[in-house]
Amino acid sequence: MAVLTGLEPRAVFEWFEKICEIPHGSSDTRRISDFLADFAAQRGLKHRQDEWNNVIIWKDGTEGYEQSAPVMLQGHMDMVCEKEADCDIDFETEGLRLKLEQGVISAEGTTLGGDDGIAVAYILAILDADDIPHPPLEAVLTVDEEIGMLGAAAIDCSDLRSRILLNLDSEDEGHLLVSCAGGVTAEAHLPVCRETADGEVIRLTVTGLLGGHSGVEIDKGRGNACRLLGRVLYTLSGSCCFRLIRMEGGLKDNAIPREAAAELLWESGDGEALVRQMEQVYQNEYSQTDPGVKILWETSGTKTGQSVMDQAGTKHAIAVLENLPGGIQKMSFDIPGLVQTSLNLGIMKTTDEEVSFSFSVRSSAGTEKEELVQRMNCLMGAFGGNVTCTGDYPAWEYRKDSPLRDLMIRIYEEQYGEKPVVEALHAGVECGLFAGKLPGLDCVSFGPDMDDIHTPKESMNVDSVRRTWEYVLEILKRLK
Repeated sequence: MAVLTGLEPRAVFEWFEKICEIPHGSSDTRRISDFLADFAAQRGLKHRQDEWNNVIIWKDGTEGYEQSAPVMLQGHMDMVCEKEADCDIDFETEGLRLKLEQGVISAEGTTLGGDDGIAVAYILAILDADDIPHPPLEAVLTVDEEIGMLGAAAIDCSDLRSRILLNLDSEDEGHLLVSCAGGVTAEAHLPVCRETADGEVIRLTVTGLLGGHSGVEIDKGRGNACRLLGRVLYTLSGSCCFRLIRMEGGLKDNAIPREAAAELLWESGDGEALVRQMEQVYQNEYSQTDPGVKILWETSGTKTGQSVMDQAGTKHAIAVLENLPGGIQKMSFDIPGLVQTSLNLGIMKTTDEEVSFSFSVRSSAGTEKEELVQRMNCLMGAFGGNVTCTGDYPAWEYRKDSPLRDLMIRIYEEQYGEKPVVEALHAGVECGLFAGKLPGLDCVSFGPDMDDIHTPKESMNVDSVRRTWEYVLEILKRLK
C-alpha cells in the first residue's frame, strides 16, 4: 500500500516511492538502472545506458527554450544500505518500508535512500511532465557514488553539451554547495599468521554509537566503533593474556561505524572488570555525542582446535588498529569551520590471511590527501603490510565567476526572503569529476532537508522537498 499518496508535489513523491520499491544499494544497481532506461524508452526520450549502469536521458527544450543553453540535471541512483540489528529486511530482494510521521519520511529500521533517491525522483518528475518550462535537458544518473563515485569516474561525457550543472545531492535546504573535498578509498592490509589453540572464546563488542556520514559529520565528535574497540584491546593487552581470532566492524568506508567486535581466545586476566572500566570511560567521554555507547562481554564457552592469530599477529593487529590515523587532521585556514583534511576507518574485516582496514580519505588539498596515504603506508610497512587505493577523485575547486551561482542566489532571496548559505563541503560530490571532464562547467549542488543520512535514522522533510521542487522549477524557468 502506498504511503506517500497525496503528498505534494505529487509526481515527485510518486516517483520516490517507486524508486524505494526497487533494491538499489551500491554495487546492486542493475535493476534501478534498467528501470530508468525503460522510463526513457517508454517516453521516446533519447537515452544511453552504459556498461557500468549509468544512465543519461536527453529531453528537448520546451517552447521558447529550444535554443537555450542545455542544462545537466544530475544525481546518483545508489543508496547506502544500513539497518538496525533487529531489522529483517533483505536489501538485495526487498524494497524499503516507508513511514510518514508528522511531515517526515523515513524507513522502518533502515536507511531511507533520500540520498540520493530524491534527486532521481525530481528528475523523473521533470522529464515526465509536459507543462514545466525548461531548456534542453541532459539528465545524468550515476551509480556507486556512495562507494567512491565510481559511476561518475567511469562515465563517458563526450556526447554531453551542458556547461551548466544542477547537482541535486545535498541535504540542507538553503545551502548552496560550490566546492568540495577530493578523496580516495585507502585499504590497509595486515598479513597475519595463524595457529590452533584451545581455550575460552570471548566476543567483545563496542555498540550503541550514533555513526553518521564520514564527511559531513566527521566534525561532530562522534565515536568510531572500530577505533574505540582498538583502544579497549590495547588496554586489555597491558595486563591480560589473549590472542585474537578476528576483528570486524562497519559496513561502508564513508560511514562512521556504529558497531565493532573482536573474538578473543582468552588465556588469563580479569578482562571483564577492565572492560567495565572502559565502558565508564567511554560513557563519560561521549556523553554528549554517543550517550548510548556500551561494551558487551560475551563468552562462547571453551573450544578446542580454534584458529587464532599467533602472539606476534595479535600484537601487530592491535598496534595497527590503535595507531592508524583517524578523524580530523586539519581545519581550513581559508574557510572558518571547514574541515580541510580527514580520514575515517569505515570497514574492518578479518580473513584467514589478513586483517584489512578500509578508510575514506578526504582533503581539499591534494598533497595532504597523498601525505595521509603515505603515513598509512609507512605504518603498515613496518608491520609487513601495505595499502591499496581505489576510487581517487579530485577536489571541486571554488569558481569565483559563476553566473549559475549568482542566479540561484537571486532566486532564493526572492522565494525565501533571505540569503542562502554559500559553502564548501568536506565530502565528495560528483561535481568535481564532471568539472574535470567538461571544461568550463558551472555547477551548484543543493537539495532538501535530510537528517542522519547513511544511518537507519535517516529522514527527509516533506515541506522541504516541496519548497526545493519549486526552487528547481524556477531555476529552470530562468535559464532561458
